[in-house]
This record gives sequence, C-alpha cells and structure tokens, in this order.
Amino acid sequence: MAAQILIVEDEPAIQDLITVNLMHAGHSVRCASDAELAHQMLKDWMPDLLLLDWMLPGITGLEFTRLLRSEARTRDVPIILLSARDAERDKIAGLEVGADDYITKPFSARELLARVAVILRRRIPQVSAGVVRAGDLVLDPSARTVFCNGRKVSLGSTEFRLLHFLITHMDRVYSRSQLIHHVWGADFDGNDRTVDVHISRLRNALEPGGMSCLIRTVRGSGYSLTLIG
Repeated sequence: MAAQILIVEDEPAIQDLITVNLMHAGHSVRCASDAELAHQMLKDWMPDLLLLDWMLPGITGLEFTRLLRSEARTRDVPIILLSARDAERDKIAGLEVGADDYITKPFSARELLARVAVILRRRIPQVSAGVVRAGDLVLDPSARTVFCNGRKVSLGSTEFRLLHFLITHMDRVYSRSQLIHHVWGADFDGNDRTVDVHISRLRNALEPGGMSCLIRTVRGSGYSLTLIG
C-alpha cells in the first residue's frame, strides 16, 4: 500500500536510511529535521503517516505529538514515534500523548516496514471494489456507472476515478498533490491545475442531479467529498 510519509528526524544518516527503505517499498517520502519545519510543511500538505523522532532539537517529538493531537487538522494523522528510549514508562508516555506506535532504536528495516504497513492498513480507508454510496450518489466500479438521485451520470474515465477515490475517502481533505498521487499516479508529470479542471468537470456532471455541492473546496487545503447536513 503506497503512502505519503513525512519523516521528522535530525540525524542525517538515520533519515537517509529510513527514506531509502520507504521509497524502495513504494512510498513517497518528505523529510524535516525539526518539528518547526515539519509543522510548517503540514499547513499545506497532509501525509498518510508521520515517522517522528523523540529527541529532536527545539520541540521534542513527544511535545510535537501532543501539539498535533490538539489541532483539528492533524488530530487524526497517524504517528509512529522513534526513540532510543526503551523503558516501558517512555513507551507508555509516547502512546498516552497520542502516538499510534513506538519503535525503539536501533531497528531493522524489516521491522520499520512491518510497523508502517500495520498502521497504514489500520488507518487509511480502503478503496472498495463494490458499490459505494454517498447519500443518493451511487457509484458501481465494476459496471462503471454513477447514479445521482436516480439519474445516470456520464463521466470521463479520470472523473470516474476521482469520484471513486473521494467517495471511498469521505470527509477527509486531500490536497491537489495528494489527489494527483492517488488518482493519476506517481509518474504523472502534469501540474496541480489539472486537479482543478477535473474537479470542475465532476461538479458540472453532478449538477443536474443536485449533488455538485458534495465536492467541497477547503481553502488552502484541497478538496473533500462530504455529505451536507
């Protein structure tokens, strides 16, 4: 399961080692050397998972986890704490402030990838192969049909994939770059404007059935499919 992962680690050798292994496993990776930089990055980009070192300069990983859990935008982002602290009380402290898992240094690449896979399976919504619904909007991937209040909707292949992704990840806001990664793929060489064009086409297609308002623009963040009311 490919994911976008933010590594917050101030030791270059460890940062490089984690990056290489995650990218080899097919994940997209960004890095920050301290919590302040990571917090700035999270203002306009939301990863599927954070790998966060405890002993960071300035704000520690423990303090940063507490901060992220206090903010609505980052409250649910999965976090794995990395630390050389192996005492039980330290692991409990990390979990109590909101970390989803705790990995003790030194760790093997196999352990890291296994822990990452578990968290992603648990926290990232799965794209269904069956019929999915959002109120009176019904999408059938196998038949490649969409019905909006009983009215059949004609969509291009890209709009269909985009709607499928949004409806199977309801209420979560995705940035343009995240949508490109998940819908168009990592090899896509277009720009963010492409997403806006296809969102507009999708809304126009849903308009006759009165469902275009489900596609919500979140200013400064991206797009979300949300049931109204």
